[in-house]
Amino acid sequence: MVFAGDSGPEAARLVASRVADVPDFPKPGILFKDLSPLFGDGAVFRAVIDEIVGFHGADSFDVVAGMEARGFLLAAAIGYATGKGVVPVRKAGKLPREVLSASYDLEYGQATLEVHADAFAPGARVLVVDDVLATGGTAEATLGLVERAGGVVSGFSVLLELGFLAGRERLAPRPVHALLAV
Repeated sequence: MVFAGDSGPEAARLVASRVADVPDFPKPGILFKDLSPLFGDGAVFRAVIDEIVGFHGADSFDVVAGMEARGFLLAAAIGYATGKGVVPVRKAGKLPREVLSASYDLEYGQATLEVHADAFAPGARVLVVDDVLATGGTAEATLGLVERAGGVVSGFSVLLELGFLAGRERLAPRPVHALLAV
């Protein structure tokens, strides 16, 4: 089997080795790609964090923004590995201070994401991370929030891109870094 991703076949193979396919979740006809085995394997988790940091370079960003919820795991690990701060991008109603909000469409309705209005110093370079890129709606809303809050998106990385859902195209011209593209 050929493995593809923006960091080459070895990184793609590593991610693929820790993806569990779950049929009919969250509804019939969906094949859910569960990355829990990757997060639970310390050596593999460290390797993917190192790969993301190596791809972007620790000097290319000032802070890491993690998209709710599994993006928090990646952002915290990248922040720790580089000595950078971490900003959570949350579902509506979870942050206690003044927020900026962005709503976006889902297959089954709408959702809203929020970030603290003062989350980023003006011009701060922000690396945005999440586990999966599907249609790109959540990512598009998050990248827009970072920019509205005064940050500059310096990069966007995911572990897994579901290419058939065209999220990368939706985010163009912003670059997308996916360790595994299927």
